[in-house]
Amino acid sequence: MDLGTFDRLLAAAAKGGASDVHFKAGAPPAVRINGVLTPVRCPSLAADDMEKVAGYILAATGSSVPDKGALEKDTSYAVQGVARFRVNLYRQMGTFAAVLRVIRYEIPTFAELGLPPAVEKIAEEERGLVLVTGVTGSGKSSTLAAMVGHINATSARHIVTIEDPIEFIHEDRKSRVSQREIGSDTESFASALRAALRQNPDVILVGELRDFETIDIALKAAETGLLVMGTVHTTDAVQTISRIIGVFPTQGQDTARMRLADSLKATISQRLIPSAEGKGRVLAAEILMNTFSAQSMIRNPEKMGGMRDYLEKGRDLIGTQTFDQHLLELQKAGKITLAATLAAATNPGEIQRKIDLGE
Repeated sequence: MDLGTFDRLLAAAAKGGASDVHFKAGAPPAVRINGVLTPVRCPSLAADDMEKVAGYILAATGSSVPDKGALEKDTSYAVQGVARFRVNLYRQMGTFAAVLRVIRYEIPTFAELGLPPAVEKIAEEERGLVLVTGVTGSGKSSTLAAMVGHINATSARHIVTIEDPIEFIHEDRKSRVSQREIGSDTESFASALRAALRQNPDVILVGELRDFETIDIALKAAETGLLVMGTVHTTDAVQTISRIIGVFPTQGQDTARMRLADSLKATISQRLIPSAEGKGRVLAAEILMNTFSAQSMIRNPEKMGGMRDYLEKGRDLIGTQTFDQHLLELQKAGKITLAATLAAATNPGEIQRKIDLGE
């Protein structure tokens, strides 16, 4: 595969609505569209094709093809005028393979992503911790990009992003945006986050909060009056709170609960649901806004069982909502089917009952 063919294939995938492009020896390239992975109609790739693909990807960042001691690498690639790609280059069965996630040049808006109105309010917070959660491929990076884009367009602040790798490129508008990539600009999330505290930031975006050191520093940054945004691989608000508390040593978890209760502003948990039209996917979100009532639940784990009722009852007043509330709204609007609604629901029986009663 020559470079021109590689770029044309990536461009066609991006323009065709693919979210990911897969390459490996012994099979044709494949694209994921609307969540379904489909092979491209072309010959299978040979091992030397994959050597070339690895070379094209790494040459774009000034790297050489690694030897067999380097088993995987996260990086980025761009097809000018079309899209950028987040890349994971790895070895399988002794040959190179790669998965490229499509990252469009345009910064998405809240409306384009289908995010609830509460997300704009969350992005306008002056300080505290905001967590965007969901499984891999649920649109967390796009939501964070939309939030940074909104801040950048509406206020004069210094925004520092720490990513692995950098995905959306933000040009300075009203704000100044400094974007740092793990590996090329800094050693780790924790070291970059620690350094960011000395870079006169107003907003810090952390690509992933996954270990004790990074989460502890993120909480400290929020406690000092900064707005800190990051992602967590959890499925809903309750699991997110448990995950953050759970990274701390057992003897420090009571203190961690107090810190999180005081610093957390909101959680935005996401799922992507197949659209009723069969083209694309629709975002469903659970939103937790951290009020005095929520703080009490976070501080006392015995009260966490009341979180679902809190989210349901606060929708009209403060913008909280459960997944099931949003799913039902999307189904009534004809954006997703009943089958998709029930498949994604936390409590499908309750949703079916509400539909039957016309609620």
